Amino acid sequence: MSAPTTKKPTVTEREARQVAEAAREQDWRKPSFAKELFLGRFRLDLIHPHPLPADEDVQRGEEFLSRLREFCETKIDSALIEREARIPDEVIAGLKELGALGMKIDTKYGGLGLTQVYYNRALSLVGSANPAVGALLSAHQSIGVPQPLKIFGTQQQKDTFLPRCARTDISAFLLTEPDVGSDPARLATTAVPDGDDYVLDGVKLWTTNGVVADLLVVMARVPKTEDSKGGITAFVVEADSPGITVENRNAFMGLRGIENGVTRFHQVRVPAANRIGAEGAGLKIALTTLNTGRLSLPAMCVGAGKWCLKIAREWSAAREQWGKPVALHEAVGSKISFIAATTFALEAVVDLSSQMADENRNDIRIEAALAKLYGSEMACLMADELVQIRGGRGFETAESLAARGERAVPAEQLLRDLRINRIFEGSTEIMHLLIAREAVDAHLSVAGDLIDPDKSLQDKAKAGANAGVFYAKWLPKLVAGPGQLPTSYGDFRHGVDLAPHLRYVERHARKLARSTFYAMSRWQGRMETKQGFLGRVVDIGAELFAMSAACVRAELLRRQGDHGREAYLLADAFCRQARIRVDELFNRLWSNTDDLDRKVVKGVLGGSFEWLERGIVDPSGEGPWIADATPGPSQRDNVRRPFG
Repeated sequence: MSAPTTKKPTVTEREARQVAEAAREQDWRKPSFAKELFLGRFRLDLIHPHPLPADEDVQRGEEFLSRLREFCETKIDSALIEREARIPDEVIAGLKELGALGMKIDTKYGGLGLTQVYYNRALSLVGSANPAVGALLSAHQSIGVPQPLKIFGTQQQKDTFLPRCARTDISAFLLTEPDVGSDPARLATTAVPDGDDYVLDGVKLWTTNGVVADLLVVMARVPKTEDSKGGITAFVVEADSPGITVENRNAFMGLRGIENGVTRFHQVRVPAANRIGAEGAGLKIALTTLNTGRLSLPAMCVGAGKWCLKIAREWSAAREQWGKPVALHEAVGSKISFIAATTFALEAVVDLSSQMADENRNDIRIEAALAKLYGSEMACLMADELVQIRGGRGFETAESLAARGERAVPAEQLLRDLRINRIFEGSTEIMHLLIAREAVDAHLSVAGDLIDPDKSLQDKAKAGANAGVFYAKWLPKLVAGPGQLPTSYGDFRHGVDLAPHLRYVERHARKLARSTFYAMSRWQGRMETKQGFLGRVVDIGAELFAMSAACVRAELLRRQGDHGREAYLLADAFCRQARIRVDELFNRLWSNTDDLDRKVVKGVLGGSFEWLERGIVDPSGEGPWIADATPGPSQRDNVRRPFG
């Protein structure tokens, strides 16, 4: 066995992109509403009528939610978790007894077998009680051991590990390293084959659940040999294996109860039988796992929005200024309307995406990514507006409010807790690029060779011919559509008329596709560097998707007789607010400061504006920007703290 390397992988930008591209799911075997939307095709038939869960799934899910609600109300003390920055052992024991560790695990392995819809509703409920508890359950089931084994594990692996994950063992997912975030091509942790084992060496950072985990999913690089291409590979690792040291329990501005750490591997032996999938398949496994795993985060954002609405309603009715409740002042009322409408739309997006995941009729990789992106951004805005509505009390801690005799409303805590969601499981910036890549996949499939500098003239000529055929059929369809007919979508007209909003979505989906095509024609190979443009394209798609989901959900509730009139009003309000944002984003596609911003950034990095930094004192401590992650034995105490 060769010694572990201490040299970090050095890769070019092109090589890094190739690694990411190889990990993508290349095929579209099932229809995708969001993919069609970006191509200018408004396929309402893919989401309307709204899909519904089976009766037995509803009964099982509702029964569990009832037990979980009682547990959250009586056993989870969010103020205690915030104060002590730790989830009490008895809370974890209670969750295990409820079966909450196995919500998504099949009943034959001892799990509850909940659908994605009810799993997400459970996370929304738990997350409202305390976001750190929601994060623990989500990291364990959405990206930890259960999900990748469900999709890619062998039967032996499922039989061995899933019963443990369902009832007793907490799992964690370890990909990020001190110098590796969204660029996995530079992954430094190694897994060197040695007989029937692999030997792991490296350091992992921000290991959610890593401090308390019993089982780990670890991504490590297998060296390339004559017999194997190697590559980034996934392993199930026992967290108490010799050579594993949890070197630090990290602390953050929010989610103070989260068990997140730094984990070092030194000569850790892992049986080859614990490898998930083939060598080199690790990133594909991670991305596929996240296709539905990403839905857990916006589900908890839905819970946050509901709580924001509850507090805003109660406070704004009780607080009076200038002779009337503050809610009746337009400046405050508009914020409440935004929170109510956005919460409705976000729940519509999550429920629709979750039900489509359960039915497995559609490919929801873009829908799930849009839900994560949109939910994390809008939840932060809603929490910020709640703090503003509460005024000074919004900035004051719940503990301080209680100490002086007022209701202990943790509005500022929610704002801190939600902030990480714009970074977790793919930052907003990375999500923009990921979704944009999927959105332009059809174009790259037919015309990608035209802009690839490594392709031969023969390949480019062939690509040109294929592109000509594709665009000759596609472009004319972007000129006109149902959105221009005043009678279209008439079945969404019941008191409040939602049909104009769906016509707006149809027209602007075509406009978005035309804009994307024009940009590709204009920038060609440089398109991938236009991140500002691509981000706005994705944001427009997210708004159009949310508008569609909101209208479809409103019609579902109307047909079910479940607050249909109120749902139509909320959908109308949301769509009108969203249309203002979409119009602005379209304007900013071509009228922006992107080029000027690049010049300013070059000046900042080049030191041209250092004079602007004068007149301050930097309170930062000493130390490197990025901690040393050289493989080797740990020099620190092991702070691992398993429950039970």
